Amino acid sequence: MSFTIVEEATPRLNRSELAVPGSSPKFFEKAAKGEADVIFLDLEDAVAPDDKPQARENIIQALNDIDWSGKTVSVRINGLDTHYMYRDVVDVVERAGDKLDLIMIPKVGTAADVYAVDMLVTQIEQAKGFKNKIGFELIIETALGMMNVDEIAAASPRNESLHFGVADYAASTKAKTTNIGGPNPNYVVLTDADEAGNRDTHWGDMWHYAIARMVVASRANGLRPVDGPFGDFSDPDGYRAQSSRASVLGCEGKWAIHPSQIGLANEVFSPSEKEIEKAKRILEAMEKAQKEGQGAVALDGKLIDIASIKQAEVLVKKAEQIATG
Repeated sequence: MSFTIVEEATPRLNRSELAVPGSSPKFFEKAAKGEADVIFLDLEDAVAPDDKPQARENIIQALNDIDWSGKTVSVRINGLDTHYMYRDVVDVVERAGDKLDLIMIPKVGTAADVYAVDMLVTQIEQAKGFKNKIGFELIIETALGMMNVDEIAAASPRNESLHFGVADYAASTKAKTTNIGGPNPNYVVLTDADEAGNRDTHWGDMWHYAIARMVVASRANGLRPVDGPFGDFSDPDGYRAQSSRASVLGCEGKWAIHPSQIGLANEVFSPSEKEIEKAKRILEAMEKAQKEGQGAVALDGKLIDIASIKQAEVLVKKAEQIATG
């Protein structure tokens, strides 16, 4: 273990994160009563420019009037390159900051972007005398953001999670796709021809590097990595596949842009009963081995050691968090 100890961000269930447009207050109450772990009320992409001031008022009223208990609530502000951003922060935090858990900052490109919002939020909290400390969710969705992801992840003690914004990232890198997430039929490799001249096509994951890179930056700074949207909400199998990929790579959850995706995310990012049982057996076997002076032991024909304990503890801790969340 390094002498540098990574401090974990505020622990929160983040399996599913539901996007709710601030311009659609009819969905607020339903979201508060739904099954999503985190709800972000959106002032950015889902809201037309002419509707942004009213959407801001809708969100402020909802934060103050609706019972959000049992939910983590976030507000996605507009980008720092717009004239909407400062009013989003000032109005929402001044008038409802004591009801707010997180602020989601889109299109973060440099650590200075985070610093700017942190300065505003800190001054408002101090001026208003709020006891809570609002955390930050940061969306990595540009080439600049991905290049600076390490510095961004470490930019503020308010940081809690990094999110991969696949659509804007694709636009920023000029990727040849118009889908919001998912595979691409042109991102393939061909096997060599067999004796009959046949060749197989293997699809790849064009977003693998971006997700893996974000996960490393997140975990190295004690943050939660979260996969972003999957645009085809009529394809539950595709959503499940992308969620499973993100989970295997180390993500804690995924966005839901439609209520039908919430249950899928909660399922994929929750350890199964079989996984929990195996993790507990690993802990029991290692506890016995250590009492007998052994650093490793065989379980079900496979070697387990100290690293196995850490893996098992992650699963058990997650199960306990879900049970009490």
